[in-house]
Amino acid sequence: MSTPTSSESPAPMPAPPPASEDVTSPPHPDGAAIDVVAGAQEEAVEEDTSQHRFECRSCGYVYDPAEGVRKLGIVSGTAFIDLDGASFRCPVCRSKVGAFRDIGPREKPSGFEENLNYGLGVNRLTPGQKNVLIFGGFALAIAFFLSLYSLR
Repeated sequence: MSTPTSSESPAPMPAPPPASEDVTSPPHPDGAAIDVVAGAQEEAVEEDTSQHRFECRSCGYVYDPAEGVRKLGIVSGTAFIDLDGASFRCPVCRSKVGAFRDIGPREKPSGFEENLNYGLGVNRLTPGQKNVLIFGGFALAIAFFLSLYSLR
């Protein structure tokens, strides 16, 4: 085992690749390259917010661009960011645009991202699917209860 002397300098370390370059792992034995940072790049892509729903924090009203607001003359397909911030008010409580928060697209499951894997898969359901599950369960329970009258 030899020890380096003061005249010897350690070999320089190769510089890491810049973050903007596409980093791939060495080629797979069958010739296909495997992308190492594909997941990180997908997260970096900015999401299109034109179809996101916005909820009024004061009263709970949800502005859905697919529906618009007939009462205020806002046609369906109008994104929330395209609304006039000076004149738009919540149709229920008259709050300003600043009182609304982005709750995501209609088909996105509700809740925090880190909690979606808990709850026997129920946390991955959209709000509409949760309504069907809850009220369908109530209807089934009522049907079972009423069927008890047939047992004499």
